[in-house]
Amino acid sequence: MDLQLNGKVALVTGGARDVGREIVLALADEGAAVAVNYRGSEAQANELVAEIEGRGGQARAYGADVTDYDAVRGMVDGIAADLGGLDILVNNAGYVTPHRFRETTPEEWHQQIDVGLYGVIHCCHAAVEHLAAGGAGRIVNLAGDSARVGEVGLSITAASRGGVLALTKTLAKELGRDGITVNAIALGLVETSHSDAAWLEKHMAKIVRNYPTGRIGQPNDVAPTVAFLASGGAAWVTGQIISVSGGYSMVG
Repeated sequence: MDLQLNGKVALVTGGARDVGREIVLALADEGAAVAVNYRGSEAQANELVAEIEGRGGQARAYGADVTDYDAVRGMVDGIAADLGGLDILVNNAGYVTPHRFRETTPEEWHQQIDVGLYGVIHCCHAAVEHLAAGGAGRIVNLAGDSARVGEVGLSITAASRGGVLALTKTLAKELGRDGITVNAIALGLVETSHSDAAWLEKHMAKIVRNYPTGRIGQPNDVAPTVAFLASGGAAWVTGQIISVSGGYSMVG
Protein backbone atom coordinates (compact mmCIF):
# COMPACT_ATOMS: atom_id res chain seq x y z
CA MET A 1 0.00 0.00 0.00
CA ASP A 2 1.36 3.40 -0.97
CA LEU A 3 1.01 5.61 2.08
CA GLN A 4 1.55 8.76 0.00
CA LEU A 5 4.32 10.15 2.21
CA ASN A 6 6.75 11.13 -0.53
CA GLY A 7 7.47 14.82 -0.16
CA LYS A 8 6.00 15.00 3.34
CA VAL A 9 7.92 16.31 6.35
CA ALA A 10 7.44 14.64 9.73
CA LEU A 11 8.55 15.44 13.27
CA VAL A 12 8.79 12.60 15.78
CA THR A 13 9.43 13.67 19.37
CA GLY A 14 11.56 11.31 21.42
CA GLY A 15 12.51 9.79 18.10
CA ALA A 16 16.03 8.55 18.76
CA ARG A 17 15.26 5.29 20.58
CA ASP A 18 12.79 2.47 21.04
CA VAL A 19 9.24 3.16 19.77
CA GLY A 20 10.23 6.57 18.44
CA ARG A 21 13.09 5.10 16.44
CA GLU A 22 10.81 2.54 14.79
CA ILE A 23 8.32 5.27 13.91
CA VAL A 24 11.07 7.38 12.35
CA LEU A 25 12.25 4.44 10.26
CA ALA A 26 8.72 3.57 9.14
CA LEU A 27 7.98 7.13 8.02
CA ALA A 28 11.35 7.45 6.29
CA ASP A 29 10.85 4.13 4.50
CA GLU A 30 7.56 5.50 3.15
CA GLY A 31 9.37 8.52 1.70
CA ALA A 32 8.92 11.22 4.35
CA ALA A 33 11.73 13.52 5.40
CA VAL A 34 11.91 13.03 9.16
CA ALA A 35 13.01 15.37 11.93
CA VAL A 36 14.27 13.26 14.82
CA ASN A 37 13.74 15.09 18.09
CA TYR A 38 15.82 14.13 21.12
CA ARG A 39 16.64 15.53 24.53
CA GLY A 40 19.47 13.40 25.95
CA SER A 41 20.07 10.92 23.12
CA GLU A 42 22.09 12.98 20.65
CA ALA A 43 24.40 10.12 19.65
CA GLN A 44 21.51 7.76 18.96
CA ALA A 45 19.67 10.47 17.01
CA ASN A 46 22.68 11.13 14.81
CA GLU A 47 23.20 7.41 14.25
CA LEU A 48 19.57 7.06 13.20
CA VAL A 49 19.87 9.97 10.78
CA ALA A 50 22.97 8.39 9.27
CA GLU A 51 21.16 5.07 8.90
CA ILE A 52 18.26 6.72 7.06
CA GLU A 53 20.59 8.67 4.81
CA GLY A 54 22.44 5.43 4.09
CA ARG A 55 19.15 4.00 2.82
CA GLY A 56 18.69 6.99 0.53
CA GLY A 57 16.23 8.80 2.78
CA GLN A 58 16.24 12.25 4.34
CA ALA A 59 16.42 13.00 8.07
CA ARG A 60 17.85 15.54 10.49
CA ALA A 61 18.28 15.50 14.26
CA TYR A 62 16.94 18.31 16.45
CA GLY A 63 17.65 18.62 20.14
CA ALA A 64 14.90 20.21 22.23
CA ASP A 65 13.19 19.63 25.55
CA VAL A 66 9.46 19.36 24.87
CA THR A 67 8.70 20.82 28.30
CA ASP A 68 10.20 24.15 27.14
CA TYR A 69 7.73 25.90 24.83
CA ASP A 70 10.27 28.38 23.47
CA ALA A 71 12.64 25.53 22.61
CA VAL A 72 9.82 23.65 20.90
CA ARG A 73 8.78 26.72 18.92
CA GLY A 74 12.35 27.25 17.77
CA MET A 75 12.70 23.61 16.79
CA VAL A 76 9.47 23.52 14.81
CA ASP A 77 10.20 26.74 12.97
CA GLY A 78 13.71 25.47 12.23
CA ILE A 79 12.36 22.21 10.83
CA ALA A 80 9.95 24.05 8.56
CA ALA A 81 12.77 26.27 7.29
CA ASP A 82 15.27 23.45 6.87
CA LEU A 83 13.00 20.82 5.34
CA GLY A 84 10.43 22.94 3.55
CA GLY A 85 7.45 22.79 5.88
CA LEU A 86 5.84 20.41 8.34
CA ASP A 87 3.07 17.95 7.50
CA ILE A 88 3.13 15.32 10.25
CA LEU A 89 3.61 15.61 14.01
CA VAL A 90 4.06 12.46 16.09
CA ASN A 91 4.05 13.16 19.82
CA ASN A 92 5.96 10.18 21.15
CA ALA A 93 8.11 11.68 23.92
CA GLY A 94 7.15 10.47 27.38
CA TYR A 95 8.37 10.12 30.94
CA VAL A 96 7.14 7.47 33.36
CA THR A 97 7.99 6.86 37.00
CA PRO A 98 5.96 3.83 38.11
CA HIS A 99 4.94 4.09 41.76
CA ARG A 100 1.76 3.49 43.67
CA PHE A 101 0.01 6.80 44.27
CA ARG A 102 0.83 7.01 47.97
CA GLU A 103 4.53 6.69 47.14
CA THR A 104 4.60 9.40 44.48
CA THR A 105 6.07 12.85 45.03
CA PRO A 106 5.17 16.30 43.69
CA GLU A 107 8.45 16.34 41.75
CA GLU A 108 7.44 13.13 39.96
CA TRP A 109 3.97 14.54 39.24
CA HIS A 110 5.43 17.59 37.55
CA GLN A 111 8.02 15.65 35.54
CA GLN A 112 5.48 13.24 34.13
CA ILE A 113 2.80 15.83 33.42
CA ASP A 114 5.28 18.34 31.99
CA VAL A 115 6.52 15.81 29.43
CA GLY A 116 3.42 13.70 28.89
CA LEU A 117 0.80 16.47 28.67
CA TYR A 118 2.44 19.87 28.40
CA GLY A 119 4.98 18.48 25.94
CA VAL A 120 2.14 17.44 23.64
CA ILE A 121 0.37 20.79 24.05
CA HIS A 122 3.61 22.66 23.29
CA CYS A 123 4.32 20.67 20.14
CA CYS A 124 0.76 20.86 18.82
CA HIS A 125 0.56 24.60 19.42
CA ALA A 126 3.95 25.28 17.81
CA ALA A 127 3.18 23.07 14.82
CA VAL A 128 -0.44 23.84 14.03
CA GLU A 129 0.09 26.78 11.65
CA HIS A 130 2.68 24.84 9.68
CA LEU A 131 0.37 21.82 9.51
CA ALA A 132 -2.53 23.97 8.35
CA ALA A 133 -0.42 25.59 5.63
CA GLY A 134 -0.16 22.29 3.77
CA GLY A 135 -3.89 21.61 3.94
CA ALA A 136 -3.48 17.97 4.96
CA GLY A 137 -1.70 17.94 8.32
CA ARG A 138 -1.53 14.94 10.61
CA ILE A 139 -1.11 14.77 14.38
CA VAL A 140 -0.61 11.39 16.02
CA ASN A 141 -0.37 11.34 19.80
CA LEU A 142 1.00 8.30 21.62
CA ALA A 143 -0.53 7.58 24.99
CA GLY A 144 -1.13 4.50 27.10
CA ASP A 145 -4.24 2.44 27.65
CA SER A 146 -3.80 3.20 31.35
CA ALA A 147 -5.45 6.51 30.47
CA ARG A 148 -8.66 4.67 29.62
CA VAL A 149 -8.73 1.66 31.93
CA GLY A 150 -6.39 2.61 34.80
CA GLU A 151 -3.26 0.80 35.89
CA VAL A 152 -1.83 0.23 39.34
CA GLY A 153 1.39 2.19 39.74
CA LEU A 154 0.70 4.53 36.84
CA SER A 155 -1.73 7.01 38.38
CA ILE A 156 0.12 10.16 37.33
CA THR A 157 1.03 8.86 33.90
CA ALA A 158 -2.58 7.80 33.35
CA ALA A 159 -3.76 11.26 34.40
CA SER A 160 -1.42 13.04 32.00
CA ARG A 161 -2.28 10.68 29.16
CA GLY A 162 -5.97 11.12 29.86
CA GLY A 163 -5.42 14.79 29.18
CA VAL A 164 -3.76 13.90 25.88
CA LEU A 165 -6.79 11.83 24.85
CA ALA A 166 -9.13 14.73 25.66
CA LEU A 167 -6.86 17.12 23.75
CA THR A 168 -6.85 14.74 20.78
CA LYS A 169 -10.63 14.74 20.48
CA THR A 170 -10.94 18.50 20.96
CA LEU A 171 -8.23 19.36 18.42
CA ALA A 172 -9.80 16.95 15.93
CA LYS A 173 -12.98 19.04 16.10
CA GLU A 174 -11.19 22.38 15.98
CA LEU A 175 -8.66 21.62 13.27
CA GLY A 176 -10.64 19.48 10.87
CA ARG A 177 -11.63 22.45 8.71
CA ASP A 178 -7.93 23.14 8.20
CA GLY A 179 -7.47 19.64 6.78
CA ILE A 180 -5.68 18.45 9.92
CA THR A 181 -6.53 15.06 11.39
CA VAL A 182 -5.72 14.33 15.03
CA ASN A 183 -5.66 10.80 16.42
CA ALA A 184 -4.13 8.96 19.35
CA ILE A 185 -2.67 5.52 19.82
CA ALA A 186 -3.20 3.95 23.24
CA LEU A 187 -0.45 1.45 23.96
CA GLY A 188 -0.26 -1.61 26.13
CA LEU A 189 3.02 -2.59 27.75
CA VAL A 190 5.87 -2.26 25.25
CA GLU A 191 9.34 -3.59 26.06
CA THR A 192 11.95 -0.88 25.55
CA SER A 193 15.47 0.00 26.63
CA HIS A 194 13.91 1.69 29.67
CA SER A 195 12.20 -1.52 30.81
CA ASP A 196 13.31 -3.27 33.97
CA ALA A 197 14.44 -6.54 32.40
CA ALA A 198 14.74 -8.40 35.69
CA TRP A 199 11.25 -7.31 36.78
CA LEU A 200 9.77 -8.28 33.44
CA GLU A 201 11.38 -11.70 33.51
CA LYS A 202 10.11 -12.33 37.04
CA HIS A 203 6.53 -11.25 36.29
CA MET A 204 6.14 -12.04 32.59
CA ALA A 205 3.96 -15.12 33.00
CA LYS A 206 1.49 -13.13 35.08
CA ILE A 207 1.60 -10.10 32.78
CA VAL A 208 0.90 -11.92 29.54
CA ARG A 209 -2.23 -13.52 30.97
CA ASN A 210 -3.79 -10.08 30.41
CA TYR A 211 -2.83 -10.11 26.72
CA PRO A 212 -4.90 -12.24 24.33
CA THR A 213 -1.94 -12.26 21.93
CA GLY A 214 0.14 -13.99 24.60
CA ARG A 215 2.96 -11.44 24.65
CA ILE A 216 3.75 -7.83 25.43
CA GLY A 217 4.58 -5.37 22.68
CA GLN A 218 7.78 -4.55 20.88
CA PRO A 219 8.61 -1.12 19.41
CA ASN A 220 8.06 -2.34 15.86
CA ASP A 221 4.48 -3.31 16.75
CA VAL A 222 3.55 0.36 17.01
CA ALA A 223 5.12 2.02 13.97
CA PRO A 224 2.85 0.63 11.21
CA THR A 225 -0.29 2.08 12.79
CA VAL A 226 1.40 5.46 13.26
CA ALA A 227 2.50 5.46 9.61
CA PHE A 228 -1.04 4.72 8.46
CA LEU A 229 -2.56 7.50 10.57
CA ALA A 230 0.07 9.87 9.17
CA SER A 231 -0.82 8.93 5.61
CA GLY A 232 -3.26 10.03 2.96
CA GLY A 233 -5.08 6.76 3.46
CA ALA A 234 -6.27 8.00 6.86
CA ALA A 235 -7.67 11.30 5.58
CA TRP A 236 -11.16 10.44 6.93
CA VAL A 237 -9.95 9.17 10.30
CA THR A 238 -9.85 11.77 13.04
CA GLY A 239 -10.60 12.12 16.74
CA GLN A 240 -10.01 8.41 17.26
CA ILE A 241 -8.26 6.56 20.09
CA ILE A 242 -6.85 3.35 18.65
CA SER A 243 -5.54 0.67 20.98
CA VAL A 244 -2.33 -1.00 19.88
CA SER A 245 -2.11 -3.20 22.92
CA GLY A 246 -2.22 -6.88 22.02
CA GLY A 247 -5.82 -6.90 23.23
CA TYR A 248 -4.91 -5.74 26.74
CA SER A 249 -7.88 -3.38 26.71
CA MET A 250 -10.96 -3.60 24.56
CA VAL A 251 -12.65 -0.25 24.85
CA GLY A 252 -15.66 0.53 22.70
